[in-house]
Amino acid sequence: MTKKRQRMTIKADGRADEYIRKAVSGEIVVSRWVKMTCERHLRDLEDGHLRNLRFSPARAQHVINFIEGLCKHSDGAYAGRAFILQDWQVACLSILFGWLKADTKYRRFRYAFLELARGSGKSTLASAIALYLLIADGEPSAHVFCVATKMDQAKVTFGQAEKMVSQSPTLRKRLKSQRNLLSYPANGSKFQPLSSDASSLDGLSPSGCIIDELHAHKDRRVYDKLVTALGKRRQPLLAITTTSGFDRLSLCYELHTYSERVLTSVITGDDAWFSWIAGLSEDDDPFDEANWPKANPGLGQTVQWDELRSEANKARESPSYLNAFLTLRLNFWTKTHSVWMPLDKWDACDTPVDIEKLKGRKCFAGLDLSTLFDLSAFVLVFPPIPEDPHYYVLPYFWVPKDNIRKRSLEDKVPYEVWHRQGLLFATDGDVIDYDAIRLKIQELGKVFNIAEIAFDRWNATQITTQLAGDNFEMCKFGQGFASMGAPTKRLLEIVVSGQLAHGGNPILRWMAGNAVAKTDPSANMKLDKSKSAEKIDGLVAAIMALDRAEVHQPKPTITPSIHVW
Repeated sequence: MTKKRQRMTIKADGRADEYIRKAVSGEIVVSRWVKMTCERHLRDLEDGHLRNLRFSPARAQHVINFIEGLCKHSDGAYAGRAFILQDWQVACLSILFGWLKADTKYRRFRYAFLELARGSGKSTLASAIALYLLIADGEPSAHVFCVATKMDQAKVTFGQAEKMVSQSPTLRKRLKSQRNLLSYPANGSKFQPLSSDASSLDGLSPSGCIIDELHAHKDRRVYDKLVTALGKRRQPLLAITTTSGFDRLSLCYELHTYSERVLTSVITGDDAWFSWIAGLSEDDDPFDEANWPKANPGLGQTVQWDELRSEANKARESPSYLNAFLTLRLNFWTKTHSVWMPLDKWDACDTPVDIEKLKGRKCFAGLDLSTLFDLSAFVLVFPPIPEDPHYYVLPYFWVPKDNIRKRSLEDKVPYEVWHRQGLLFATDGDVIDYDAIRLKIQELGKVFNIAEIAFDRWNATQITTQLAGDNFEMCKFGQGFASMGAPTKRLLEIVVSGQLAHGGNPILRWMAGNAVAKTDPSANMKLDKSKSAEKIDGLVAAIMALDRAEVHQPKPTITPSIHVW
């Protein structure tokens, strides 16, 4: 007589219940949104059956057992170790995967919006979720995708999943790894990365999809395509991982707001939407360390206290870094890019510039050419010499004469005043005269020792070729984070330390007030002309000139000590 095979009962280990209880009671520090997610879970345990919902502790524990039993960390200090989930991850996954539709027993949640600070392990968790959806979710011919703005970013999550597979004998035996593809031959399932501009987004039938760093997506086309494709599956899951940003008109902020409206019951009836938002609220003090766990639930594990303290100190000393600290480290939605220049520090650098003392002195120049109709800038930067620690700045500006009055009247920019003061050169006509700019630069070259002229390599015009013919050393200069990041930071340091001397030039001061900076995911910073309130050409030219000056500054030599015994 053949014995019937008994189904193994999976019992919850209690970690999720304990975390949820402590989050709601206030025993642990969590964000207001995480607390509301936990409260929603508890309410649904009471009355979810009235909406055809049922919570399965076994289904919740199944995904936890899969990750902790088969997945390993792929990077950093924990590389090669078993992926033991943090308590917040256990609670998050339990709620996300434990809730079912009572009649079909298919998963309740179709959408998961996970918003946490950088370093919280979002990509690692997303990789493990993707592997679970690939082979353990009970979906035949599962198709799982990771989508980001660029293929390189999409490969971050996918690459971590590949490493997890390579480190697990069980997963390695079941899955086949090819270039940009993980497949499960037993049931025809596959997992692959896609970029948001890939034509292959059309016609997808995803059972699982990860959208990585949604805040970096410029529009909603990818999201909309994937949402419409989900209907072809029984229990699909679209998981969105992101940090916050600054664009409150973006899709990412729209979904952040939607999540809050679901949690506060402003929107009722959307039982398919799940969110886990760990971040600071408007009334939270970002420099109060007691608030930091709200955005960093893994503080002390994946993110270290000393690391955050260092970042906080930078934000205190550099207002331009504050927004990067708020968005990346505290997952707080700011209203703008980083405002770059503290004007009180700028105004303190109004040390007079004595042109007579600068004659013949070595300097470096930046040339920022406008469109034909607006302002162009040429800025000289004189680096320090042993007897004078200041960086002196001499700016020169040009604008078409016919546009001066128009700009003064319509935009309330005092071009006419600056022109009368001799601070702004007017070229004849309604378009900029590059010949006039060239003649002035030739004149300056006879007065000052201009070692190099840096210019935007993507905005090279005939004048740059002509200046090279005039025996000026011309240097093409990129405008991306790689080229602009270090000198932008350096100029700010020079201003804050009081080493800059701009003589109180009102045009440069106006531009300093206009300037807005933006940061990349690595917290590199550059000025953003498109987001700045008005013109900033003089500052861009100064930053390019400063970079060349810093590159050519003589490095201090170390004289070896001579010991006499």
